[in-house]
Amino acid sequence: MKKSNETPQELGFRNVVRLGYVSLFTDISTEMILGVLPIFIIGLGASAAVLGIIEGVAEASNYLFRVFSGILTDRIGRRKPLVLVGYGLSSIAKPLFAVTGTWGQAFAVRVIDRAGKGTRTSPRDALISDSIKSVEAGKAFGIHRSLDQVGAVLGPLLAFAVIPLIGIRGLFWISLIPAAVALLLLLFFVRDTKVPTRHESVFKDARKVLTHEMVLLLAVIGVFNIGAYDYSFILLKAGLLGINDPMILTLVYATLNIATVILGYPSGILADKIGKIPVLVISYAMFLITSFAGFSLFGNWMFAFVIAFFFGCYLAISDTVQRAMIPEFTQPELKGTAYALYYALIGSCYLVANSVFGFLWTNWNPSLAFQYSVFTAAAGVVALVGFVLLRVRSRRSGN
Repeated sequence: MKKSNETPQELGFRNVVRLGYVSLFTDISTEMILGVLPIFIIGLGASAAVLGIIEGVAEASNYLFRVFSGILTDRIGRRKPLVLVGYGLSSIAKPLFAVTGTWGQAFAVRVIDRAGKGTRTSPRDALISDSIKSVEAGKAFGIHRSLDQVGAVLGPLLAFAVIPLIGIRGLFWISLIPAAVALLLLLFFVRDTKVPTRHESVFKDARKVLTHEMVLLLAVIGVFNIGAYDYSFILLKAGLLGINDPMILTLVYATLNIATVILGYPSGILADKIGKIPVLVISYAMFLITSFAGFSLFGNWMFAFVIAFFFGCYLAISDTVQRAMIPEFTQPELKGTAYALYYALIGSCYLVANSVFGFLWTNWNPSLAFQYSVFTAAAGVVALVGFVLLRVRSRRSGN
């Protein structure tokens, strides 16, 4: 295949958009099954606590592989090969849900799928960052997030249309089709960038990334994410509100993803204009609203769509802005390592958050689980305000 001689500046937003379309088709493949996956796993004999552990471990695997691939992409000075491997692994894994007979088997497939996502994410984020100017990072990640979430809306809608015809297991099989389209787009249209290879030790690179401000930023993100539960519990809440039909659940999930499409790009633009931290505060506030609604709203199935929409708003803004913040705090040649450390933190918090949330849900009640997340989210907002004040004080003192 002919190699491109385009520089990062020439690649610009064309590469970002191309990667966005890759994510769009991948998300059609992924999201067409995620809306029914929690009830599918519950149907295989898992409890809510087990579901929380499955999602926690699966996403922890996702973030663990983001660490390895982030470090490796800086080692080899290339992004695209690892992105391709990651998308390929996920594409192969998802249809395997169709042949699972126990929740343990579904657990294994879920981990493989998330390992693929983890393998591609850090190199892909570094490739997006390499392709544009740092001052346009919010816009770039917003474009990518919005295209990604268009697929996340189309996927559940497609599932809604075909489940009556082919059933849930048939849905797992056809998820391979859009995934194959994404791989072809990635292989033939996305251009790689080349950065200097790193020959220093991983620990030395990590020390260079972990500046004072980066450590404080990661601490703030960690405090918040220790209570950030998975979308699966939004769907379980919908069940408590009276929505148990798989077809209707896909519409609840589509509502969540519509919110991410609406806000992904505008939140990136806003972050570039007024600053990323104020916009991040907005996302944390959206999560607080979601969690308050989770333990206070009962008795009406329409509340499920309201809760899903606010959760989607939170996801759209936080994912866009947090990823766009990372390049501001590190050297260009260490972006992969910086994303690796960021995702290591997120993954660890995700495992704890979902395990605790699922435990509280099963052994006490869902309201207590949501209250736990309200507390940690409020602590995250306070920590974020403290981070801003420390930065202002440090700059005024000339440090």
